[in-house]
Amino acid sequence: MKLIRGCFVTGTDTGVGKTIVTAALAAALRAQGLKIGVWKPVQSGAVLGSGDTDAEILLRCTGMDEHAEAVAPFSFETPLTPLLAAKEAGLDLTLHELIAAGAPLVERYDSLLIEGAGGAAVPLTETALVADLISELRVPVLIVARSGLGTINHTLLTVSFLRERKVPIIGIILNDGSSAGLHDDPSVARNAELIERYSGIKVLGRFPCLQDDTNTTLLINTALEELQLTPIIQALTS
Repeated sequence: MKLIRGCFVTGTDTGVGKTIVTAALAAALRAQGLKIGVWKPVQSGAVLGSGDTDAEILLRCTGMDEHAEAVAPFSFETPLTPLLAAKEAGLDLTLHELIAAGAPLVERYDSLLIEGAGGAAVPLTETALVADLISELRVPVLIVARSGLGTINHTLLTVSFLRERKVPIIGIILNDGSSAGLHDDPSVARNAELIERYSGIKVLGRFPCLQDDTNTTLLINTALEELQLTPIIQALTS
């Protein structure tokens, strides 16, 4: 497979909003004329075809004409870490298989937004974590973190973990998610500042809570208004 040009989107935990942020970024960058694709190397927790998998959400939110099976070559129904979900399905995943399955996407697009499963320390195979996949792909990382209380600790630990593996970090995006309780959370006003101070990594914006009628146009406008896209574009096109 040829050298991958792209950006890996990882989270500080599962459920932090990587998929909606990845979709918004892909939609906004494609709207600016960039030939960007999305890749979810492995996903678990829903049946492909249900409309609830991350790959299907990515395609629906971006309006991309692509097959979900191509975006997510390895999909497992059981809501377990990929290592265990694959084993339950009778498979032993390897990094080679995960990377090779993305080859068609690498050929079809100029660059890829690659969404991980959970956080950087999630087990993918018997010997490899998500961070090891990132290292093998040789792409920089964008970290998605929660906006509220607790995010400083989780984000700094994620930064430290990736730095130990010498993975370049583009920046951090804070995500409001469902926004439940954020209006009563005084930490939200200072979290970005403190994360930048202690990590030395730039926070590229705060993605707001969106309503259930989220559509491609709304995602594009939100990304353009709320996020600093220039560092991401530079990483995807350099």
